[in-house]
Amino acid sequence: MKLYCLSGHPTLPCNVLKFKSTTIMLDCGLDTSSALYFLPLPLVHSPRLSKLPGWVSKDGTVNLEKELKECAGRVFVDTQPEFCLPERELLDLSTVDVILISNYHCMMALPYITEHTGFSGTVYATEPTFQIGRLLMEELVTFMERVPKAQSATCWKNKEIQRMLPGPLKDAVDVWSWKRCYNMQEVNSALSKVQLVGYSQKVELFGAVQVTPLSSGYSLGSSNWIIQSHYEKVSYVSGSSLLTTHPQPMDQSSLKNSDVLILTGLTQIPTANPDGMLGEFCSNLAMTIRAGGNVLVPCYSSGVIYDLLECLYQFMDSANLGTTPFYFISPVANSSLEFSQIFAEWLCQNKQSKVYLPEPPFPHAELIQTNKLKHYPSIHGEFSSEFRQPCVVFTGHPSLRFGDVVHFMELWGKSSLNTIIFTEPDFSYLDALAPYQPLAMKCVYCPIDTRLNFHQVSKFLKEVQPLHVVCPEQYTQPPPSQSHRADLMLELQPPPMAYRRCSVLGLPFRRRYERIHLLPELAKSLVPSEIKPGVSVATVSAVLQSKDNKHVLQPVPKPVPVPPSKKRKRLMEEVPDLLSPKPLLSGAVPLEAFLASLHKSGITEVKVEETADGHILHLQAEDALIQLEEDATHIVCDNNEPLRTALRDLVLRFLQKL
Repeated sequence: MKLYCLSGHPTLPCNVLKFKSTTIMLDCGLDTSSALYFLPLPLVHSPRLSKLPGWVSKDGTVNLEKELKECAGRVFVDTQPEFCLPERELLDLSTVDVILISNYHCMMALPYITEHTGFSGTVYATEPTFQIGRLLMEELVTFMERVPKAQSATCWKNKEIQRMLPGPLKDAVDVWSWKRCYNMQEVNSALSKVQLVGYSQKVELFGAVQVTPLSSGYSLGSSNWIIQSHYEKVSYVSGSSLLTTHPQPMDQSSLKNSDVLILTGLTQIPTANPDGMLGEFCSNLAMTIRAGGNVLVPCYSSGVIYDLLECLYQFMDSANLGTTPFYFISPVANSSLEFSQIFAEWLCQNKQSKVYLPEPPFPHAELIQTNKLKHYPSIHGEFSSEFRQPCVVFTGHPSLRFGDVVHFMELWGKSSLNTIIFTEPDFSYLDALAPYQPLAMKCVYCPIDTRLNFHQVSKFLKEVQPLHVVCPEQYTQPPPSQSHRADLMLELQPPPMAYRRCSVLGLPFRRRYERIHLLPELAKSLVPSEIKPGVSVATVSAVLQSKDNKHVLQPVPKPVPVPPSKKRKRLMEEVPDLLSPKPLLSGAVPLEAFLASLHKSGITEVKVEETADGHILHLQAEDALIQLEEDATHIVCDNNEPLRTALRDLVLRFLQKL
């Protein structure tokens, strides 16, 4: 069993598991943090960004004015942002049979895998993961296509040139694996390969293994997966949460007794408490609005935004923010808000019960009805005529490199009354803000990540007790910024097996058993012999048929006599009868009783020598040797066949024939 690791990002994993005769891809996350090296894509022409000077090396030998621009003391690539793909050269991805998706953030690289590698298998995901994943992909494509940039920049990726660039561009890794965004045709083609599954639904893969999604408690429809055969069990835990938020709670009990547990997607902010961050978010928002400023919240169009709106719904009236308008701007804003209300069976019990009252499970429905929350596909059109300040705007993309958020950064960045609040933990907020410096608006970092922290995961692993744990190497050492914090890493016995991008791990268990079915007529012919109380054994002669990973023992077919050919005179050889198998021997030869029987047979001079495996009996007069071991008996005598036969018969008296 092998694990191929195609992504080095611990929360955006992409691994391939070879288990029995199947090749299973576990998630295909897309690392969008590479977008931070690119200039923002403004929706409205930006004089500031259009007048930036091009980059020329200090000695003037390298001129990349068309590709690179200097901005706020850094150098950025001036083209459409590119994303870091999972590794595609480590193994032939056309051999992948199935892709299992754990949540909608971990499927964003799907079109790159299904459309450009020869993949012809099936993708399994829950319905909310599929639908919300579609929205996030659609949003990403729209963001890119709204602001097309014709030129592509590749010269800067040359190793010799990249080495001369200023940091952080100089230190960017795997730059040749970066690719531009896919298009809607590729998205639709990739999603046509998805087969929807429900929690605890068992899916057979070629008769070899069974895969089952379980609720992971992190987001709508998010799953952990069990991959098992009759005798082996692998659990894949990715993006899980034990906190009480809107999704169904995490199913832990089904993950018990795994041979191997692959652990990814822990919290990116282990020191931040989500409840404390929500409180800070609300208080900073209220403070800014009271001072007459605007609040900008760069966020994804699904996920934490549902919890933020719910939190604000409870907080608004007590903070006298009842008249403040809330705007949610995204090409998929309407669909996202509607989907969250219709996936009732994927929600926690508290929200499920509201559906039967009937009430909408999320309060943002009421916010929309009372005109406190308005949603728009973009800043153009209706929004520009209905927009009033001070207000709160939720919009994407959290990297601040594309989407409507770029316009608001240009619009509000120069006033210290305004505040930008970062809630998504995927990007370094200082790097995200770099091309907008100098910035007058206040910045607040309130990352909300509900995934498991190290304390929770240690407790969880004690409960489910896997034999072996596999995880990204980042989890086996403290974070570089807090190297003294030994509590911010996994300390397990035995130590976890760590992986990094492009590593191949041999997983530490061997297949020992296989299930075989007996046909009834064969079972009827068996004659069991009891070898000890409660244990019976029978010998069987049969034909083993293996097909589609199912093994069946069938009776041996009786040979059909072939009539001799008229043309040929010589006699056909008759098919020989099948020889009945030799009986199997069972039991142990007791030393004292065996010595007594030797004595009775006239063999009296016996010297007994004890060994690590049993005893050696030296028959001195007969010049022979008998080795009695736990699982074998050897008789050694030269050129004395009658003696060997007599000794063999004495040994057989103590053994049982099957």
